Amino acid sequence: MPYAVMTTDKPNSLELRTRLRDEHLQYLDDNKHRLLAAGAMTSDDGSGGYGGVIIVDTEDRSEAEDFIAKDPFTLGGLFAGVTVVRWRKAFFNGERLV
Repeated sequence: MPYAVMTTDKPNSLELRTRLRDEHLQYLDDNKHRLLAAGAMTSDDGSGGYGGVIIVDTEDRSEAEDFIAKDPFTLGGLFAGVTVVRWRKAFFNGERLV
C-alpha cells in the first residue's frame, strides 16, 4: 500500500518555491519510477502554489520519508509541514479496486 506525502509551504514563500521548482521537478522526473502521482496545491485560479501531494509507490514508510527528505523543496527549507500517511488505492486509473 503506497504512502501519500502532503506538504504545506511556509507563509510568503512563493519566491522560494519558484526558485527551487526546476530542481524539484528534476528530482521527481529522476524518480518517476517510484511515483504514482505528484502535484502542487494551487489557488482556485491555478496560480501560485502552497504545498503539494506526492503518492510514493512503496510498502515502506521509511522509504517515503527518505524520499521527501531528499526533495530539493525540503532541502531548501520550503516546507512548514510534511505529513506521511498510508494511502489505499480505492479507485485508480478509472478502475475500482475495493
